[in-house]
Amino acid sequence: MSEVFRRAVAEDAQRLVDVTYGAYELIRELGLHWPAAHADIPMVLQNIEANECYVLEENGIVVATVTYSTSGEAKAITELPFIKWFAVDPEYSNKGYGGRLLDWVEREIILGTHGHDEVTLATAKKHPWLVEMYERRGYERILEIDAKNGDGIMYLFRKNIADYAYADRVANQV
Repeated sequence: MSEVFRRAVAEDAQRLVDVTYGAYELIRELGLHWPAAHADIPMVLQNIEANECYVLEENGIVVATVTYSTSGEAKAITELPFIKWFAVDPEYSNKGYGGRLLDWVEREIILGTHGHDEVTLATAKKHPWLVEMYERRGYERILEIDAKNGDGIMYLFRKNIADYAYADRVANQV
């Protein structure tokens, strides 16, 4: 097993489309209007260029991705850093890849590189398991938002990553 954590490059675009589109099937079924659910090459390239998109490779294959947003879409709500476009290839789900990538981005990028003690993300109340998953990972709900776009209630979560005990995490929690 050879895992590599790295920043995505343009050459990753097609694989990121495949991973993200597959991972967001339930999001489309729920009728949520999330851009990542309809990822295509131009959107992925824009995400790679405008933000810090990271991947986890297993034996040279991208199996998971998450983006540290630098485009400021959450700035109207919070000055805290925001992560988005989290996806794990369904063929590799439930093996801990997503959790390890999130831990790495939180610890090494958000805290280590950028020096932020906290991070935020958002998810839909109506998603059957994401709210509980993020809460298990140490995130707490700080705001309910209804953009009146059909998504219903969205929760903004915050996590204090400076105080989070990464060494105590169970690898397969996510």
